[in-house]
Amino acid sequence: MALLEQLQKDLVAAMKAKDEARLIAIRMVKSALMKEKVDSMKELDEGAEMKVLNSLIKQRRDAAEMYRAGGRLDQAEKEEAELKMIVAYMPASASEEEMAAAIDAALAETGAATAKQMGLVMKAAQAKLAGKRVDGKALSEKVKARLS
Repeated sequence: MALLEQLQKDLVAAMKAKDEARLIAIRMVKSALMKEKVDSMKELDEGAEMKVLNSLIKQRRDAAEMYRAGGRLDQAEKEEAELKMIVAYMPASASEEEMAAAIDAALAETGAATAKQMGLVMKAAQAKLAGKRVDGKALSEKVKARLS
């Protein structure tokens, strides 16, 4: 089932359950996906949907950190709750072993040996992990450690 269809069903269920927090989060995700669909003037494929969801997840994480730093714990918790709802629509996260295997394969494929070639390794590793949710920051740190 397409993500937009699933969101519509969940939206109706949240309305019936009068779950305001879930309703707001689903509307926000659906709105972002529809905006991307209109901007690109074509149907969204799974990769484009994941790109939008990753963007929303990053926004929520950054906002929660900023609220915590500013002493606004109530807002930080709200952002984190929205983050959990968005993550529920993402595919399974890549395990540590899968990330390590992808990095090994990327290093072998590119022949990279220095930190200057990190971009090549990152691109190849992300291609190997396509279809899985990958934290780019964590992957970057692992690649950097291997190239140092």
